[in-house]
Amino acid sequence: MTDPEALTAQLIRCPSVTPVEGGALQLLDRVLTGAGFTTTRVDRNGTSNLFARWGGQTNGRTFGFNGHTDVVPVGDVDAWTVDPFGAEVKDGFMYGRGATDMKSGVAAFAAAAIDFIADTPPTGSIVLAITGDEEGDATDGTVALLDWMDAHGEKIDHCLVGEPTSPNTMGEMMKIGRRGSMTAYFTLTGVQGHSAYPHRANNPLPAMAKLIDRLASHELDRGTEHFDASTLAVTTIDTGNPANNVIPAQSRATVNIRFNDDHTSDELTGWLRSVADEVAEETGIKVEMRTQVSGESFITAPGELSSMISDAVEAETGVKPEMSTSGGTSDARFVKNHCPVVEFGLVGKTMHQVDERVEISQIHQLKAIYTRILKEYFA
Repeated sequence: MTDPEALTAQLIRCPSVTPVEGGALQLLDRVLTGAGFTTTRVDRNGTSNLFARWGGQTNGRTFGFNGHTDVVPVGDVDAWTVDPFGAEVKDGFMYGRGATDMKSGVAAFAAAAIDFIADTPPTGSIVLAITGDEEGDATDGTVALLDWMDAHGEKIDHCLVGEPTSPNTMGEMMKIGRRGSMTAYFTLTGVQGHSAYPHRANNPLPAMAKLIDRLASHELDRGTEHFDASTLAVTTIDTGNPANNVIPAQSRATVNIRFNDDHTSDELTGWLRSVADEVAEETGIKVEMRTQVSGESFITAPGELSSMISDAVEAETGVKPEMSTSGGTSDARFVKNHCPVVEFGLVGKTMHQVDERVEISQIHQLKAIYTRILKEYFA
């Protein structure tokens, strides 16, 4: 039997801080090739990715797992009580950067897939699409894998992303969709002047206050069937004026919107632009805006795939998972353009934190859940 605990430890010991591969994908390549998978490195623009397939493309359905081996920086090393890349075990937990997010998840689905094909070779195929660019810009990770798949006629019929999904208790939540995410950057330009002679200047700060108030006080919606209400958060307002007798020429602000399936990024960009234009006309201040879209909202409607995963989770944990769309973004936002996708993984309480850790028993439990999903899918 393939030990997901040992594989997790080996992966943690690979210092794969985005965008460094750190040996993690090389390790998985060796393990999967040895188990009979056909593997291909799909590297793009310095980002490392791995595609692994067992079974022929035309021999039944294809089930896919998606995950990442890159991790966020460790931060203050002195604040850690263990080596961030040591995979130290204490009191039933394994410590290390990526222990939760998400080297344990990758180890669990790799181990499940290896043992499943050895025990009961299915009529169909299994694909593991593993990226080294989820924690970074995500432009050359799963996107590159999907582009390569399209170019080479590779397909996945259904996919499970192994991100941590449970807030506190193993099995309590799965993700059947995600909110969209976009950021808007505003630069307001007026006329600099002496604060004793404000009539000779045009102060961008009152215009900025007006703009931000209108954006922040606007109700985008009240939620939809599967999503909470969309939100707009003001993340910074910067003027950088150290003088108390100078009216500044410029001020900048940034807002981030997490939106449900009632909106698209294009629609929201139009709304932001219209509010900015109103403020510019009212104040005579020049308002420049640019937007960056991280992903659109999406939903994999509850059905056969989500029910199968929910049943497997409940069978192994005794907990029926909530079908949620909460949280931030994940690579599921790219996979959904290729096939139906659902996310399920470990408890994510310590991800990205100092002393990130995973409960070892849950690694084995996750492998059992993934194995049960494969057995049911190919039954």
